[in-house]
Amino acid sequence: MIQLIEPVIPGLRRYANALVRNPADADDLVQDCLERAVARWGQRRSGGDTRSWLYAILHNLAVSRWRTANRRGSTTPLDAVDPAALSVAPLQDQILARSDVLRALDTLPEEYRAVILLVTVEDLSYAETARVLDIPTGTVMSRLSRGRARLASALAGAAPAVPHLRRVK
Repeated sequence: MIQLIEPVIPGLRRYANALVRNPADADDLVQDCLERAVARWGQRRSGGDTRSWLYAILHNLAVSRWRTANRRGSTTPLDAVDPAALSVAPLQDQILARSDVLRALDTLPEEYRAVILLVTVEDLSYAETARVLDIPTGTVMSRLSRGRARLASALAGAAPAVPHLRRVK
């Protein structure tokens, strides 16, 4: 058995190095291949070519490792990772702020909300917003200004500013 396996080992190492491109992993792969070959020597076809059988074992082990690695994903030693990359900034404040903005948007009248959303969220120009809503461009600008003011006061916790009407005689 040793006389059949020993001459093939340098070729197995070359093939393993070509497959995994890492000398330590290649040596592990060859060692696993040889362990499997010795343990299953009795399962080998008696008239078969030992060299091709060993290469087949090595290749199948490499494919099996690739599949396992793909399932597990990549790993990095903990010492090699920047500590700042291990922490994540808390998202609670952002989520709360977003929900506050959405709640404040819901308190706005529809004409202000539509203009604010089209101009700020959808990034439409004033002219495009005017065409979408079928209103003059000046109306878009005034609704946007008033809507932003109401939104700011709603976010500040104040009651929405209602213009005081004066009676003129």
